[in-house]
Amino acid sequence: MLFSSMTFIFMFLPAVIALYFLARSKYRNYILLIASILFYAWGEPKYVFIMLGTIFINWGGAILIDKYSTRRKMFLVATVLADLAILFYFKYFNFIIENINSMIHANFSALDIIMPIGISFYTFQAISYVVDVYRGDTRVQKNICKLALYICLFPQLIAGPIVKYHDVADQIEHREITTNKIAYGAKRFIVGLAKKMLIANTMGAVADNIFLINPADMGVGVAWIGAVAYSLQLFYDFSGYSDMAIGLGYIFGFKFLENFNYPYISKSITEFWRRWHISLSTWFKEYLYIPLGGNRVTKRRNLFNLGVVFLATGIWHGAAWNFVFWGMWHGAFILMEKITGIHKRVGGWAITTFQHAYTMLAFIVGWVMFRAPDMTYATKYMRVMFGMKHSDMLYKVNYFIGSYEILIFMIGILCAMPIFKNMILLDDNRKPVYKLACNTYLIGLFVISTAAIAASTYNPFIYFRF
Repeated sequence: MLFSSMTFIFMFLPAVIALYFLARSKYRNYILLIASILFYAWGEPKYVFIMLGTIFINWGGAILIDKYSTRRKMFLVATVLADLAILFYFKYFNFIIENINSMIHANFSALDIIMPIGISFYTFQAISYVVDVYRGDTRVQKNICKLALYICLFPQLIAGPIVKYHDVADQIEHREITTNKIAYGAKRFIVGLAKKMLIANTMGAVADNIFLINPADMGVGVAWIGAVAYSLQLFYDFSGYSDMAIGLGYIFGFKFLENFNYPYISKSITEFWRRWHISLSTWFKEYLYIPLGGNRVTKRRNLFNLGVVFLATGIWHGAAWNFVFWGMWHGAFILMEKITGIHKRVGGWAITTFQHAYTMLAFIVGWVMFRAPDMTYATKYMRVMFGMKHSDMLYKVNYFIGSYEILIFMIGILCAMPIFKNMILLDDNRKPVYKLACNTYLIGLFVISTAAIAASTYNPFIYFRF
């Protein structure tokens, strides 16, 4: 089920909210748990058992870790390996088979495997829980229903943000619900919905049409329009989902950490990863980078640790070589910045402009790898972008964008900067006229966004496939 669907907005969500607030406090977790399982089962009911199996494995594994102190490391390793084995089978098995066939000219048959939606997200959440218990950062949760609620809570189940157990453990037991939180949550949901329906989907249509054609048939302008359109689509699609997830969390009394903080204003790739998909970055920092030694080791080992993290980041995103190269691309810039210290240089407008320009160039080129069907296409596309390959230019820029798309381009670029930061979501200490204007604006956004849903076909979020 999609957040950006009539079924969710006008049927599922109102029914869950009504049941939740009519029920006594002691039953509310159960209502959310049942609703979350139904939410997941709506699209692919048979895969709900994979998720439930993951919940059971980590519930039992954490209890064993807590109970048997002398063998707790063995139980941790076994539980994490079980989690990764499930993820590997559904996400990477056929990729490995394809590459073995290619390398040794074998003919092993690929399996008919469909990856369960959200498996990368809920697997990482499950791992964070057992590691937190092992480290003593949180108490073991013996109530399997409460643990299940943490892993499969529907606002963040499908595409994050990745919530770490120690951040919400207390909220599962007790959470305060106020009218201000509910109002903020509703507003945040509307902003996220508008990002998805009005900006991401428009930019997505432009990017999809361009990436469907042969790079030899496009000129430099078309190639750059496609790359920038996809950069905007990805940001507004994913940050829009995160906004909706965070907003829904507030409605039900949960406070999830922010997942985006204007990443496109970054002046280095290091800063970019502090602002982009923050929940994934902090997960890798806490559960991979620091266990490897973090920065408390020699400089050479620290560079190795950073390289491992970004290789893992690329692999996490998908079973394809373009994701691997995308992770290595970002890792290379991180290592370069670490060695040269270029990201720490402070100066006048010239240095700041250079830092921002090089960062934009790095992540836009990276997004081409991310979007391309394979690295062969990505390489050809990038050669056209930089004028390194002659093209027939069968398609002009105006074939892909009209006045409406140009308007959305401008809005998308403008809103990717903190010019209007908190303009809509300010606290209540403001004049009634301003509050009325903001609320009227949000209602208008909601009406336009739902009209766009009614007029659109199936429009899944990009990160559903990761």
